Amino acid sequence: MSTPHVVVVMGVAGTGKTTIGPLLADALGVPYAEGDDFHPPANIAKMSAGTPLDDRDRWPWLDAIGAWAHDRAGLGGVVSSSALKRGYRDRLRVAAPDAVFLHLTGDRELIERRMSERKGHFMPTQLLDSQFATLQSLGADETGVAIDVSGTPEDITARAVAALRGLDS
Repeated sequence: MSTPHVVVVMGVAGTGKTTIGPLLADALGVPYAEGDDFHPPANIAKMSAGTPLDDRDRWPWLDAIGAWAHDRAGLGGVVSSSALKRGYRDRLRVAAPDAVFLHLTGDRELIERRMSERKGHFMPTQLLDSQFATLQSLGADETGVAIDVSGTPEDITARAVAALRGLDS
């Protein structure tokens, strides 16, 4: 990308947002913010108990991510956020109109396996079905790209950088 954008790395739990986000930020030379760090403690407790978040839970979280993205406007940055619904991405775009979305996609079996191998994460695998049920892929009018998460983190990051740079072409 020729101009510094904020890239929101999105997708269901287990797609690698926390792994790819920092690698992407390093490749682009911009800071990274972990979207999970913006969750209030009540959200983490709810998810840890196996209860999906509802929109009332997500609004303050999305607003906090949006505020970070707004502060990075013109400077660039990478932040992770599931951003599963169009309405969530719209809310982020209100705060950061130039945000670009990187949708990490993949086979459910692969994602579930990766989730089950994670250590110390609050999101249990039993919430994966609710994540897929909520997911709305990027619309044709949304600035962003979708990247498959098969392969190594380095391969995924390289494909993401190439696809994001292609947005300016």
